[in-house]
Amino acid sequence: MAPPLAPQPSLQAPVDQHTHAVLRAATLELVESEGRRRFPVAVHAGVPGRSVRHVEDPPLPDAGLRADVVLALLRASSALVPRPALWLTRPGQLTPHDDDLRWLGPAAWAARALGMPVGLVVVTRRGWFDPVSDVRREWRRLRPRPVGSRT
Repeated sequence: MAPPLAPQPSLQAPVDQHTHAVLRAATLELVESEGRRRFPVAVHAGVPGRSVRHVEDPPLPDAGLRADVVLALLRASSALVPRPALWLTRPGQLTPHDDDLRWLGPAAWAARALGMPVGLVVVTRRGWFDPVSDVRREWRRLRPRPVGSRT
C-alpha cells in the first residue's frame, strides 16, 4: 500500500515577513509590467526579479504537462534563490478561477516530488491569495515603497 500523501502546503495566517514581501513584490511586478487588461496565465518560480516563468499561451491541455512545467520551474528556481516561491499570475478578481484549479494539483505534485514545501499562490493586480487556505492580501491601490524603506 502506498503511503498517504502529505497535505498540500498552504499559507496560514499570519504570513511570515519573507513570504509577505515576496508576494507583495510579485503583485507589484504584475501591476508595473502588465498593461493589458487581458493577458495569458503565467506560472512563476523563484522570487520577483530572480525567477523563471512559463506563459500559458495557448493553455496546456494536460495535467501531466503542467506538472512537468512546474517541476522544471522549481528545479531552475532553486538554483537562483534558496527559498523559491511558486505563484500564478492572471487577470481577474481574487476569487478561485478555473485556471487556478487546473494548476493547483500539478503544482502540488511537482513540489512534493522535489520535497519542496511550497504551494501555489494566485496573484492578480488587486493582490494575492492561497486557493487552498484562502489566506489573502488585497490592496486598493498598490504603490512601490520609497527607496529608503525597502529591506
